[in-house]
Amino acid sequence: MTMAFHISLVGRSDLSGEIYRQIRQAILDGRLRPGERLSSTRELAAALMVARSTVTVAYESLLAEGFATSHTGAGTFVSHQLEAKRPASKTRRSTVRAPQVRGVWETITLPPPAFFHGAPFDFRTGFTDASLFPHRAWRRVVARALRSREMAASGYEPPAGNWELRAAISRHIGISRSVSGSPDDVIVTNGTQQALDIIARVLLEPGDVIAVEDPGYRPPRYLFKALGARVIGVPVDSEGLVVEALPAEAKAVYVTPSHQYPLGVAMSLSRRRALLAWAERHNAVVIEDDYDSEFRFGGRPLEPLQTLDSTGRVVYVGTFSKTLLPTLRLGFMVVPPSLREAAHKAKHVTDWHTATIAQSALARFIDEGAFARHIRKVSRTYSERHEVLTAAIKRNFVDDLDLVPSSTGLHVAAYARGASVDHIDAIASRAFDLGVAIQTISRVDGTPQAAAIVLGYGAIETARIGEGLRRLRRCFDEGVPRLPKRRDRRR
Repeated sequence: MTMAFHISLVGRSDLSGEIYRQIRQAILDGRLRPGERLSSTRELAAALMVARSTVTVAYESLLAEGFATSHTGAGTFVSHQLEAKRPASKTRRSTVRAPQVRGVWETITLPPPAFFHGAPFDFRTGFTDASLFPHRAWRRVVARALRSREMAASGYEPPAGNWELRAAISRHIGISRSVSGSPDDVIVTNGTQQALDIIARVLLEPGDVIAVEDPGYRPPRYLFKALGARVIGVPVDSEGLVVEALPAEAKAVYVTPSHQYPLGVAMSLSRRRALLAWAERHNAVVIEDDYDSEFRFGGRPLEPLQTLDSTGRVVYVGTFSKTLLPTLRLGFMVVPPSLREAAHKAKHVTDWHTATIAQSALARFIDEGAFARHIRKVSRTYSERHEVLTAAIKRNFVDDLDLVPSSTGLHVAAYARGASVDHIDAIASRAFDLGVAIQTISRVDGTPQAAAIVLGYGAIETARIGEGLRRLRRCFDEGVPRLPKRRDRRR
């Protein structure tokens, strides 16, 4: 296959030399790889509007120096012998100053490469089991979306997203979560993070305060900080966010009430009502991230904040990353009417709209009942994993870990007894060397405040949980100072 390579001859006088030098440099820096076919002399001459002989001279120099090879009747190719003779690239010292980057980006870190690769025994949070994804049903709805007359003639979607999908989401969350909202209130997003970005742009001026849970989910903190907001952490206890600790000047509060991340506790009904009353008194907005509440394994479900809200204070955010696949990057938010127009504008200027084919396919997937069937099926699997994991922790880590009660979502947390933050981080590192991927509160949250671990069970097979925890047990036995055993475990 011929590689169409860009060559600029504007303002150049030695045309053959310039063609030779630009192709040679592209070969040296890897843009043109060994074995790739170069354009024929006739094609390149026509593209550059020069005489064919001008290109021929350049190619002859490349052939003579071993940068290219020629095969009669086949064409000219980048040489396969270059790896051994490729000269070291020269670093030119530039006197031009680099563009100035805002200081906030110095305070933000990306996840380490290991986070994306996982391990044989994968207890990372936020991941689902791709083997449970209904590939056949999804291929069918995608194919139908591609064949549809509307898709063939469509261009750009409205910023809020595909109407059929917004209507399907509205019906689904109305039934499954009692969330009230018409399709007009739904905005389709590229995952939760974009939903938070949109609402932050709508609500917050630089310097405004937004309150977040502490410990909490780190990416939203980074996002709000990058937009110029002042981010203030508010403590979390066994009933969720401590409303009394909210700063009076906060214009917004970001919470995960149904399954607090990362501790896993559920916000009590009294706290939910107190938070809504606080928001009304202070004219603030509550951003409710309901990221994995579809999976409940016990206890009575509590009403979402959005359902309890009677004054239009709550923005409800949901995602399909936990129920389907993170790679789909599909999420949504339900905004109160007072914020709807501004939110549509913010979506338009940042992204215009989410991928059209995926939206159309998901709308069919929900409307046909395939999504509800999928949730029921995977819930049984995740419920089994939740039971196996929590039982093993209670049985085998009784002197080391205090499990935080949780009956929702795809992860559990446990405080490490008799270990410092540094010790528990070191255990996580040693566990990874043994093929076990876990996360600690300090690494999830970014603030070294508690010695605790977080164990996800979305990505690990049920049969592998036992061996993964046995390897983790070895790490505790080798490196954590043990406290004397206690007969009474009650707090």
